Amino acid sequence: MARVDDERVRTLLAHGNLPRHVAIIMDGNGRWAARRQRPRIFGHRAGMRSVRAVLEAAGDLHIPHLTLYAFSNENWKRPRAEIEALMLLLRRYIAAERKELMERGIRVRAIGEIERMTPEARRDLQEIIEQTAENDRLTVTLALSYGGRAEIVRAARRIAEAARAGDLDPATLDEATLSAFLYTADIPDPDLLIRTSGEMRLSNFLLWQAAYAEFYSTPAYWPDFDGKEMDRALEAYARRVRKFGAVEPKAVRNGAKPSK
Repeated sequence: MARVDDERVRTLLAHGNLPRHVAIIMDGNGRWAARRQRPRIFGHRAGMRSVRAVLEAAGDLHIPHLTLYAFSNENWKRPRAEIEALMLLLRRYIAAERKELMERGIRVRAIGEIERMTPEARRDLQEIIEQTAENDRLTVTLALSYGGRAEIVRAARRIAEAARAGDLDPATLDEATLSAFLYTADIPDPDLLIRTSGEMRLSNFLLWQAAYAEFYSTPAYWPDFDGKEMDRALEAYARRVRKFGAVEPKAVRNGAKPSK
């Protein structure tokens, strides 16, 4: 991974109000490849460069959390050959980036129905999760075989089981309690949600967690999303005022709670 240059880092830090958690819907690999008359997997391979770009940007700007929507539950409907190629691509990425992840202090974790992935992909993923577990500069969460609705259903099922076992009083159930049963219980909700390729929908991604996230859409396809595109998203975020539903004219800027 190439390093983000110092001038860019200083410029972005001068804006202040950087998010603690950036989540990205990595969209457009197939269309990027189609425009070049190449197979879809060609676009997926090219998208790996963008993964490197956002990892280095987040790390150098001290953004502690990054979540990447890598493979959705709906993606299982794609042709078998494409799914197998994506599983292999994940394994190759892990093998190629293992040393760099350790050197840059990046912790890898995963959310979703990981058990549906191929045994080889699960094994390699678990190895990199364990190997990077003590890293603390940046936590990268890979949403793999993930769906927001399925996650909420899973949480509801676990809550019902806890109530049946007498470990949870349904009368005490609140937002914080439900959040504790989600995959993301140990990380903050995303402050900024980026979607590439110009689409304007969540596509079943972090439905609960993104309730108050700032949304940023760019027409760039994912393989074209580089450090400069990341800069634009962060600069746009820094200019916004987050009210969290409040109506006070003195609503504070990003990263702070509104006055009560």
